[in-house]
Amino acid sequence: MSSNNVLSGKKHISSYLAILTCFIMLLGRAQAQYKKSPDATIFTSPEMAFLHPPATAKPGVLWMWMGTNMSKSNITKDLEALKEEGFSRTTMFSLADVVNPWSAIIGKTPTPQYISWTEPWWKLVRFAAQESKRLGMDFGMFNGSGYESSGGPWITPELSMQEICWSSTPVNGSNNSLIKLEKPAVDPRANMPFPVFNLENGLTEKPVIPGRKNYYKDIAVLALPASGIVHLNEIYDLTDRMQPDGKLDWNAPAGDWTIYRFGHTTMGALIQPAHPKAVGLECDKMSEVAVSFHIDHIINEIKKHLGDLIGTGFTHVHFDSYEAGEPTWTPKMKAEFLKRRGYDLTPYLATFAGRIINSRQDSLRFKNDFDATIKDLYRDIYYTTISKKLKAAHLTFLSEPYGGPWRQEDVIPLVHHVMTEFWTEKGVYAPYELDPTVAALRKSDHNLIESEAFTGQPADSKWSENPAWLKPIGDAAFCAGVNRMVLHRFVHQPWDEHYKPGNSMGQWGTHFDRTQTWWKPAKAMVAYWQRCQALLQWGRFATAENDFAVTTNDSIKVKSIHRRDDNTDIYFVANTSREAGSAQCRFKIAGMQPELWDPVTSTMRPLPQFEIANGFTAVNLPFDKAQSFFVVFRKKLMSSAVAKKSNFAAIKDLANIDGAWQVKFDAAWGGPAKPVEFTALQDWTYNADEGIKYYSGTAVYTKKFDAPAVQSVGNKSTIYLDLGLVNHIARVLLNGKDLGVIWTAPWRTRIPSALLKKQGNQLVIEVTNVWANRLIGDEQQPADCEWLPNQYFYNSGYQLKEFPGWFLNKQPRPSKKRYCFTTWNYFDKDAPLVSSGLIGPVRIVAGE
Repeated sequence: MSSNNVLSGKKHISSYLAILTCFIMLLGRAQAQYKKSPDATIFTSPEMAFLHPPATAKPGVLWMWMGTNMSKSNITKDLEALKEEGFSRTTMFSLADVVNPWSAIIGKTPTPQYISWTEPWWKLVRFAAQESKRLGMDFGMFNGSGYESSGGPWITPELSMQEICWSSTPVNGSNNSLIKLEKPAVDPRANMPFPVFNLENGLTEKPVIPGRKNYYKDIAVLALPASGIVHLNEIYDLTDRMQPDGKLDWNAPAGDWTIYRFGHTTMGALIQPAHPKAVGLECDKMSEVAVSFHIDHIINEIKKHLGDLIGTGFTHVHFDSYEAGEPTWTPKMKAEFLKRRGYDLTPYLATFAGRIINSRQDSLRFKNDFDATIKDLYRDIYYTTISKKLKAAHLTFLSEPYGGPWRQEDVIPLVHHVMTEFWTEKGVYAPYELDPTVAALRKSDHNLIESEAFTGQPADSKWSENPAWLKPIGDAAFCAGVNRMVLHRFVHQPWDEHYKPGNSMGQWGTHFDRTQTWWKPAKAMVAYWQRCQALLQWGRFATAENDFAVTTNDSIKVKSIHRRDDNTDIYFVANTSREAGSAQCRFKIAGMQPELWDPVTSTMRPLPQFEIANGFTAVNLPFDKAQSFFVVFRKKLMSSAVAKKSNFAAIKDLANIDGAWQVKFDAAWGGPAKPVEFTALQDWTYNADEGIKYYSGTAVYTKKFDAPAVQSVGNKSTIYLDLGLVNHIARVLLNGKDLGVIWTAPWRTRIPSALLKKQGNQLVIEVTNVWANRLIGDEQQPADCEWLPNQYFYNSGYQLKEFPGWFLNKQPRPSKKRYCFTTWNYFDKDAPLVSSGLIGPVRIVAGE
């Protein structure tokens, strides 16, 4: 090599080293943006978290596989749709065809082979895990069939949940003889909270359980005076005197006596709402043998079918909220009670037969001790065993640990990922055991607070819910402490695209499905959740009392939550009402510059007008309907001078876009075949054309307009397109540029400078409503499906009786003007329609 080449090489090496050094520095800075917490990896910079939400900020879904209705190709479509929408996790439940909440079936299923926990079903589960791995998504499933609670066909009566039972035999001390003690008898029907569908007789009932007739174990035989309060020294323990055939040789003292034969049998509680062919008994949650048998079976099946995918394509096993009933026995109860309470429970068994022992106070003390022992065993057996075994199998224990016979604060530390839940009850946020769960999580130093989200009663979720309606409900949950939502529910859609809305979870919403009319534009709502969750996971919850106060003269309801780390404070402040108004918000922060971060638009800016007094910073915030902001304090105040500039721009009208619009509906869903001219904006439901009146889906509004007034607006103004009233979500394109999706108030989007022209502007607005109207429109036509009435305790529609022949054979529908197909029908022909379309007025406005 010549000297020149050597010098050239040295220069190249120097340049390479310089580039490498810069790369290492940049990598170090990037890595410094992350913080590892016990249950999440998040950005340490709130700005980075807000603008680029990490994976933990992406929501998940409860993915419902209904009955045997499954399809390999549509599993891929489900997962790809979720990935594209902005979700990162699915938790699969394998349920009955219909959930009432109890189970029901739809006859003549096209794919009867996919019974949960059988080989054909496992092949689909494996495929789902492989697809999840390919897409970089987290996938797991419930620990059996149904969503309640822990069991299956593999659980025998001996390993099932147990209850105390007894028989009573009166005797008199003056007439002693060999006494025959009858074996206790119980109602042969299952002792469980909800019924199930009985495949043998086609009834929804609490079925006869053979084990309640043929499985029984003795506990003790006690003789007590026949009446009155009984003292301990009056009780005779005759357990060892009873012969195997139930005969007792005992010379009773004088007087009247009652001999109690105590034993235990299976409760017969069944997992539910599972497909009838996958139903089995609930395991005994106080028996280490039973719990181990159940969870070992689950883990072994997972390893057998998914072993190479554990940790990548398959990550967690879920245990839902508890509704399995309350057991009263387990085989080792006597020993466990003695160890934990320090005395023998045997004489106190008589309290289960309604007898008072020693005194009412002593009997109550025993009851409390017995309940405490059950709580101990649920902690030390059920939760501890599951936690240890799943951890050893490299699987995450995901659970909603409330509603059962345990102390929540005891079991939460044993759960790897805890979930709570909230509902959309009558259109408002309804916590379900959320507040105590959040408090217990904070006490256990959990940062990630996940929640089953938007669980909907059928009265509130009839293919009528929409993103704007959902927003204040979710915001209220954020203010209550939730920082990752797992949506209830997303149903697997196993059929061709033209069968919409498609499969449902019986009557239960909220309908987050890829067949939902607004699924694709609602990606904007998911992005909003990601930004909110990123900041609500950042830092730590600030527990200071009285650190936020709000005063409002309007009817709005403002809630907040506070996060803090180092010298940065972040408040999420939300108007959770569906009204507009203003509020003075006072933050217990002084000497810092307040900033307004809008999670809908992802914009960040300082708030120039505020007041500082007595250690508080006061900011006046105008709220539109269900509007929310982050108020951030991260920079020291540079000047104490009061700014003249307003915090919020005054909106000035520049032009009304009125007159005629061309509107194109989709003829495949009953809309007019050709574009229709609307002389003025109107509600679709008032239109005389039934194809518009009952239309569901997306309609495309187009219009040309002039905007000469815009040219007179100064450089300091921001121009917006304001849509007025929209039912229910809209995408806007102006002069060929996509201005994004508008899904919540204020219903406006910013227009980039120089995009508007004086003349000849082309405006396109894609407006999407909900499914309800098309479903009601279909009810005006002759029926081509058979329906069964709902069996729930209030009327919320009908379930599909069986898949019709035209569906199974892929033939044209007999009822030509019916367009929708679904497994649950909420409506009749007289159901009220849902206001739909672009109502307006549409305006060009300026923020000055």
